[in-house]
Parts: sequence; structure tokens; C-alpha cells
Amino acid sequence: MTDTFGERVLLARRRRRKTQRELAGAALINTNTISRLEQGVIKNLNGDIVARLADVLGTTTDYLLGRTDEAGAIPENRECLSGR
Repeated sequence: MTDTFGERVLLARRRRRKTQRELAGAALINTNTISRLEQGVIKNLNGDIVARLADVLGTTTDYLLGRTDEAGAIPENRECLSGR
């Protein structure tokens, strides 16, 4: 699989049935940033943002970064990093 980071965020977001607005709010990111990320306009993100996206999307940072094709199942009740 050769999906980009943005494509993987989009796929994971759709699997979770979240809107861009819902994802942005939960991950404490601007909605426009999510849109631009999924479109491939934004390519580099802070590690903290990648970790928050992975937590909210119930996947791993390795999956989002393309280091593995296994999306990984993180329990939905896992505490999001942004809540710490």
C-alpha cells in the first residue's frame, strides 16, 4: 500500500464515521488543517499532532506514517493524548 499520510487519515476518519469537523475538534486541530492534510497540501506535521490524530482515529502513528499497513485496533475508550 502506498497511501500518503493524508489519504490514511481520510480512510481512518471514514472508518470511524467522523466528519472533518469532528476529527478536528477531538484532535484539537483546525478543520481547514484536516482538509488540507487530506488533500495532500500539508505534508509535515508536528509529532504531537500525529499522535493525537492516531489516538482519535483509533489507529497507530506507524499506520498513519506509512510504516505499516496494519491499521491496528486501539480500543475506543483509550484516553486521548490531548486529554492529559
